[in-house]
Amino acid sequence: MEYRLIISTMENYKTENILKTVFAFCSLFFVLSAESQELDTYIQEAFINNPEIQKFELQYTIASEKVKEVNTLPNTEIGVGYFVSAPETRTGAQRFKVSAKQMLPWFGNITARENYVSSLADAKYEDITIAKRKLMASISQSYYNLYANKAKQKVFVENIELLKTYETLALTSVEVGKASLVDVLRLQMRQNEMQQLSAILRQQYFAEQTNFNKLLNRDKEIKVDVITALLIPSEYFEVNSGNLALHPELLKFDKLYYSVEQSELLNQKESSPMIGFGLDYINVEKRPNLDFSDNGKDIIMPMVSISIPIFNNKYKSKTKQNELQQQEILSQKQERLNKLTTRLDEAVNNRISARISHKTQSKNLKKAKNAQDILIKSYETETIDFKDVLDIQELQLKFQMKQVESVKTYYVQSTIINYLTQ
Repeated sequence: MEYRLIISTMENYKTENILKTVFAFCSLFFVLSAESQELDTYIQEAFINNPEIQKFELQYTIASEKVKEVNTLPNTEIGVGYFVSAPETRTGAQRFKVSAKQMLPWFGNITARENYVSSLADAKYEDITIAKRKLMASISQSYYNLYANKAKQKVFVENIELLKTYETLALTSVEVGKASLVDVLRLQMRQNEMQQLSAILRQQYFAEQTNFNKLLNRDKEIKVDVITALLIPSEYFEVNSGNLALHPELLKFDKLYYSVEQSELLNQKESSPMIGFGLDYINVEKRPNLDFSDNGKDIIMPMVSISIPIFNNKYKSKTKQNELQQQEILSQKQERLNKLTTRLDEAVNNRISARISHKTQSKNLKKAKNAQDILIKSYETETIDFKDVLDIQELQLKFQMKQVESVKTYYVQSTIINYLTQ
């Protein structure tokens, strides 16, 4: 009766696990939906609070403000002069002179400057988009790390409970001479080892939680609500690698290339002449003891000037620099495209590998549980080998850990794929 009671306890334990698994499958769609909403909420919070995003937004605002800075004319020149030795003219002595002069750039010069600065601001805006994508990926990966940690802790708890059941079985076997105290000690040592590993996982969870909270720029002690169950979808999702060409990291090179084009247009405008308009006013003192119509008449002299860039090697050099810079940007874009393509292929292959690994571990885990059932059932008729029990339990633990890791890998690689193609 005592043996049957222990075996019944084992059967109840297994039945409970089966019910948990069935419940997990039945609630899959609700869980995944909740996970998506929960993770999206964290991401939106990070977009608002993350200091790196704020940094790039401020840089873009500064770059946009520069458009107003360049929409100006050269400084107006105003001069005042006093004749220490007043020159005498027919109408009187000149006392002081006031002059004003305004240079005007060639037609379209200011517009070219505005277009150039605006193109730089547009390129800077892509930094915000890239930073948000990277932040989204970092938060998602950290979230799935937290999930995997929690899942592994749960596996350890289940295995510790299983070992306690084995320990009870071993103690009973010792009483009837079917096992030795060494078997009991082995089981106890394995429990201690599991508790140690579980404690280490808890510490690692706190470290990852700090990382997650700091990505959201909030207190590290805030508890993170992590989904309790994740399953790999049964269907395969096609990856549209064509979207890679529209990735912000590549679009930024296009905008930088365009900004160089605008820089060259500005360079051409700046190599054009500048026109200046001015006015000189000279105060003339009346000649004493004389009376004629122009006596003391002030002098007003309108002026027109032109600034011609005769020595234009500077502008020719700038044109050459722009051509070389465009070539450099095209090379950088191709290099980045190659790296992103490689990274996408790696992520796709790693996700496929994670699915294969998960299926393999599921099969192995099923066989390990069957072996465990055989060992327990043999307890009724013969002496149980607790060394085999521990070996099977160790295999089962390894398969469970790999299964959790494959689920995490699947979702982390999906995060990378989304970063590259969405």
